[in-house]
Amino acid sequence: MFILERFILPKLLLALLAISISGCSVFMAAKQPVKKDISLFEVGVPRTALIAEYGAPIISEYKNDKKFEIFKFVQGYSTGAKVGRAVFHGAADVVTLGLWELVGIPTEITFSGDEMAYLVKYDENELVDEVIPIKKD
Repeated sequence: MFILERFILPKLLLALLAISISGCSVFMAAKQPVKKDISLFEVGVPRTALIAEYGAPIISEYKNDKKFEIFKFVQGYSTGAKVGRAVFHGAADVVTLGLWELVGIPTEITFSGDEMAYLVKYDENELVDEVIPIKKD
């Protein structure tokens, strides 16, 4: 019993503490935005395909009988990249007993995707006629 109380119990409690306070960067990496297919911003693509990929446009209006829309979104990361980052954060948390969170959380806040915006003009059949990148990181 002396060995259990003196050596194993403190290490077990320390491991439980590390597991309970760590993990925020793991979840942040897993919850990063998904990667969007920006190759859809080309002439001839139907408007419905853009809405399916990027969601509703933030602005939609008509000028000179032509429809204009602005799509704004956060370009995220592939599933493989997100899983790799989460696994790395988890392993670093275990090795450093949770101290990795001091580095991992700011890293995930910094690398949370790139904001992008495109102006799209349509023809009379609601097919993309012209694409103008507004904000492309």
